[in-house]
Amino acid sequence: MTSSRKWMFSSVRSKNEGENPFRRRLFSSFRVDRRDQRSEEEGVEIDKRRSFSDGGLETNKGVFLPGEDQQDMGAMKRFSTLFTSFRGKANKDRTSKEPDLPAELSPVEEKAKEQRYASGQFFFEYLVVVKPKKTIDGIYEPQIIYQFPKKDGMVRSQRDEEEKTLKALTLFCFPEGVNWAPLTEYPSETFSFVLTDVDGSRKNGYCRRLLPYGKGARLPEAYCIISNVACFGLFSKIFDEVEQRRKISMAMIYPFMQSLREAAFPAPGYTVNIKSFIPERGTEIISLTRPTDSWLEHVDFSTLFRCLSDEAVLKVFAAAVLERRIIFIAEELGTLSQVIHAVAVLLHPFIWQHTLISIVPEILIDVIMAPTPYLLGVQKRFTDHVSDQTELLVVDLSEGRTETFIKCMGDEDTILPHKLKDEIKQALSAKNEKSSLEELNRVVPEAFLPFFIKTVGHFAKYITRNGKDKRGEFQRTNFCKAIESKGTRRFVKKFVQTQMFDLFVQEMEQRPVSQDGTGFFDKKIAEYQKKMREKAKKH
Repeated sequence: MTSSRKWMFSSVRSKNEGENPFRRRLFSSFRVDRRDQRSEEEGVEIDKRRSFSDGGLETNKGVFLPGEDQQDMGAMKRFSTLFTSFRGKANKDRTSKEPDLPAELSPVEEKAKEQRYASGQFFFEYLVVVKPKKTIDGIYEPQIIYQFPKKDGMVRSQRDEEEKTLKALTLFCFPEGVNWAPLTEYPSETFSFVLTDVDGSRKNGYCRRLLPYGKGARLPEAYCIISNVACFGLFSKIFDEVEQRRKISMAMIYPFMQSLREAAFPAPGYTVNIKSFIPERGTEIISLTRPTDSWLEHVDFSTLFRCLSDEAVLKVFAAAVLERRIIFIAEELGTLSQVIHAVAVLLHPFIWQHTLISIVPEILIDVIMAPTPYLLGVQKRFTDHVSDQTELLVVDLSEGRTETFIKCMGDEDTILPHKLKDEIKQALSAKNEKSSLEELNRVVPEAFLPFFIKTVGHFAKYITRNGKDKRGEFQRTNFCKAIESKGTRRFVKKFVQTQMFDLFVQEMEQRPVSQDGTGFFDKKIAEYQKKMREKAKKH
């Protein structure tokens, strides 16, 4: 029997919690120094938070063993609020338009599927379709009209938790709230968000929002896939197929999603082929390929550099690397989600440890008042809420904006060491407006990763052990003193106080000696040091 899991959505404590059922049982997160909690349980907790760093996915192409080069932002700690109360019509609103599903599988088949799901092999957990529906109050409230697959055999507590989670998804599919009316034109858009469990593990939400095929004024629909997999490009292609089937009939979605759910999730660089049948096109083979560099598969750098200049990106990076509060403003949901995920990946091999909400629903807009670090995406219509805040960086991504930085702390241009900042700018000059996604995935990491190699790449020398099997101890003071450049040392003294560096060091302290030098960052450091030695010999 599967245990009940409580999924969380970022927010802050409201001053008047009783006024809105969506804001009940809210709680905020705060900085916790775990340096003195040195126990075996600490290692377990880190493993949970880095949900994509360990464990294996067995596929028909072999075993996918995520390593340190696939951190995928898996340890993101966030402000979280548990939705424990939702508007009371969820059950009856979700039953009327759902197509009948085929007969249940045999107990043996169902058990095999449960085992596969437990091992993380499925592409997705479920697909839901959300649509605004008119209430007795005359407003349009987003509600789930379709879910695949239906989960049967749950105990009441599990069913209640799933209902709360599914109801909460409607907030992220239609973050604008109840401001909807039938439309004749509406551009399709794809975006993503993250759900965080109480133990720090994540589920990814992918949405395609569009106006269904037809004539006259009609309401948009949102197709939302919940998955353990972080791969934006792959799910965008899946949505293309779902959208084609929706034009024919909602029932046409089921066979494709069933085939996809039965398919093994491919390892990085591999492809899975799905058979697809549409009456007008016949049977086709749809190929879904994962990028080789899986830690980049959830990222589209083109949106970030289309919206911001290189200098502006460096300003955002400087604020993010010191874990400050950052809000991005845009009207398009896809722009917000893609830019925020791209900024988080610029920190690789370190991982953002605080609140991250790529699209803040209207009902959770109070999250902007949180005193602790965050990365938030806010639609432009809520800019007035943001303008009242202080001590943060507010970045306008909108086309035709009068200024990029609506608010800033004032020191962002001086955070990064001047020489290293210039090196990043020089490396970024290798891209241009016509650069492909593959080119950006090469150029951008090559620009930012050396920054961390040159500032903190000597960390391994300052982790001491009293014995081969003993936990390491990081010598922070000596680590900082070893840096010759005053500007770099000044930056590092601030960076070592961040939670992203703290968690990284804890993992290095706990890592077995046999694994020293085997991680992604270790290998990049070794490559850089070898290059420097060869350069020194030539001179």
